Amino acid sequence: MSKIKKPKIFIIAGEVSGDVLGARIMRQMPDVEFVGIGGENMMAAGLSPIFPLGDLAIMGIAEVVFHARTLTHRIHQTVSAIIEQKPDMVLTIDSPGFARSVITGLRKSKLGAELITHGMRFHHFVAPQVWAWRASRAKKYAKTFDKLYAFFDFELPYFTKYGLDTMAVGHPIADELLNKKHPARKSDEKIIALIPGSRLGEVERLMPLMQDVAQQLVADKYIGYRFVIPTVETTDKYVRAHVKKWSVPVEIVPSESRYDLYEKTYIAIAASGTVSAELAMMHVPAIIVYKMNPITVWLARRLIDIKWVSLVNILLNRTVYPELLGNDANTENVLNQVQQLTIPSVREKMIMGLKSADKIWRRDNGGAISMIADDIRKTIKSEK
Repeated sequence: MSKIKKPKIFIIAGEVSGDVLGARIMRQMPDVEFVGIGGENMMAAGLSPIFPLGDLAIMGIAEVVFHARTLTHRIHQTVSAIIEQKPDMVLTIDSPGFARSVITGLRKSKLGAELITHGMRFHHFVAPQVWAWRASRAKKYAKTFDKLYAFFDFELPYFTKYGLDTMAVGHPIADELLNKKHPARKSDEKIIALIPGSRLGEVERLMPLMQDVAQQLVADKYIGYRFVIPTVETTDKYVRAHVKKWSVPVEIVPSESRYDLYEKTYIAIAASGTVSAELAMMHVPAIIVYKMNPITVWLARRLIDIKWVSLVNILLNRTVYPELLGNDANTENVLNQVQQLTIPSVREKMIMGLKSADKIWRRDNGGAISMIADDIRKTIKSEK
């Protein structure tokens, strides 16, 4: 009796947050063979990546330009790997610029075009934030992908108006976090979680700020404070080397332990990004900080069309998490916000605001990952 051949998906996660989502999708689909690009989470789920995830973990317009040679090489390498593997589907997760470049390269390649003719499909998870960076960009993605999985209903019209099949699945992190509520945090020990991000460039810019804040809090005699930093594979070595220069003790925990940390966190000082959504879902009082390359700041001020960068603020259309960006992300401003969050009434107001977003994060459908896995199976089956 011949063995039934598994469907094959070439999966691409361009950064740590995508690596976490990719691993969850892989575990949801044991009946599928996965090849492609991912990090430690997807490797633990069985993936052998074709190159290190860190090569793609780049954020900011200027940063992309500076790393253009490496990115171009990785795009060509990925196109060649897809042609060699001949998958039934290419599933890209976040990093829409890299995903679009790869798919464009496949369409231009004679061998890639043949695979497309024979039914290879392109699905993408995490809708590009065109509502922040020129809505007209949705037209380009509509020409690139066959299916798009978005988090929220408000994102759908941006893409469906151009004919892109788009499904709202809710935020996948909410599937596990909305039931994970932190305790009252009334312990004498107050944990300050310092979360500098997952991309090396942002970590390099934020670690000196976080060092200054921690050392100043101790100098100002904030008694009982303990500082903890969660790290990811792409930044762990740098963070450990940096904290050796600090005059205050710091505990470092691996990324997989971060939710246990957040449950006990008194205040988080966090880089803008996926972590702000995680903290919001767990109702953790936080201050969002971000420092960017000056060129990126200059361009962003002319291109970004939103008031906030934190997803919870965007969804609620008001400031719940204070945001200190660019030059505003300085020691004095962060310390002022920390002082505010020691006031019970201020903390309670923030926590109530975070709780009010619970109903927006998740759809009543069994979970985002299950929805995506079911839809992919149906697509592959229909193409056979």
